[in-house]
Amino acid sequence: MGEPRPPGRRGVDGSGSPSYGAERFRSSARYRLGRYLPFLLIVLTVLVDVVERDYRADRLLYAVPAIAASTWGAGTTVLIGVLAMGVAAGLETLRGLSFVPGTSGVLIVLAVVTAASAWAAHVRQDRESRLTTVSAVAEATQRAVLRPLPSRLGPVDLYLLYEASVAGAHVGGDFYKALRVRGGVRLMVGDVQGKGLPAVEVAELLLSSFRESAYTAPDLPAVAARLEFSMARYVERDPESDAAGRFATVLLAEIPDDRNTVRLLSCGHPPPVRQHGTGTRLVELPAPSLPINLAGLANDTHDVREVPFTPGDRLLLYTDGVSETRDAHGDFYPLEERMSGWANEPAAAVTALLKKDLTRFSGHGLDDDTAAVLMVRH
Repeated sequence: MGEPRPPGRRGVDGSGSPSYGAERFRSSARYRLGRYLPFLLIVLTVLVDVVERDYRADRLLYAVPAIAASTWGAGTTVLIGVLAMGVAAGLETLRGLSFVPGTSGVLIVLAVVTAASAWAAHVRQDRESRLTTVSAVAEATQRAVLRPLPSRLGPVDLYLLYEASVAGAHVGGDFYKALRVRGGVRLMVGDVQGKGLPAVEVAELLLSSFRESAYTAPDLPAVAARLEFSMARYVERDPESDAAGRFATVLLAEIPDDRNTVRLLSCGHPPPVRQHGTGTRLVELPAPSLPINLAGLANDTHDVREVPFTPGDRLLLYTDGVSETRDAHGDFYPLEERMSGWANEPAAAVTALLKKDLTRFSGHGLDDDTAAVLMVRH
């Protein structure tokens, strides 16, 4: 059996990472501050005006409805503006200046600012409502393209690290998929050249091709050929698109039910890291194929490497967002060394440790799309 894991955790992805929760908390704190700020400014104005009688602090009240419009609705902004007008009138009364041109001027300006702020709050709320709807649709679409991995599939446990480089996105140019097929499990990890929507488009194309071919293709070379065929057909259909000029590196893995091995096929992808006991080393792939959409440049063949994968063994498949992370001195991330140091850590903790260590090593977070799948034979 695999190692025990906390319930409901499969690794770290775009929605379940600690950084996402922290960012949501910070955003909520800023929102609450924006709501309290108009009232704090009113209190501050009264205190300054009472203490410093020679200073007309009531002019600060002009900012109250404008600040309120940033977080409150139109109706509440009007009420806060009326409150500010009442405070302004009260301060003028304390000064003995009631019913003089100065008082009327302050109230008129406050009324104009309040009306403008209420309109701005109405426009903001309308845009926020539309943005919320669009974001919900976009998130659902992205999740449909790249669904979370199951925690257990056939003879392996699966743990995921996934981070898109575009802020707010759940899907980038890195992709993964694991399927239970007859006789075992087939898994794909890939990386599309570049970033942005064209990279996501290519990723979705290759994921769709893998979902179809993994069930029917007789072996991994046939799966790779189907990926290449799908990409070639897409390029023929729309040769001028930005996505048509992209290539993708892919690593395919097949874990049979009846043998303690794993079969690997690389299309220009970084080699995985295998951990057996405390021993950790890169799996040598002596004859990787060309990346997808570049195979036409040469007479390419697909060679399969079969390596031992016994119960308790770990195999980390990853993209160059992991292996090409650099520190301040330009040195590459020592993945093999780090994995060796985590040999005695629970498998469920490794992807979280990897993300934290990558962030610390780079000093500024993850700049590239990053994906890593840890497989554990149970």
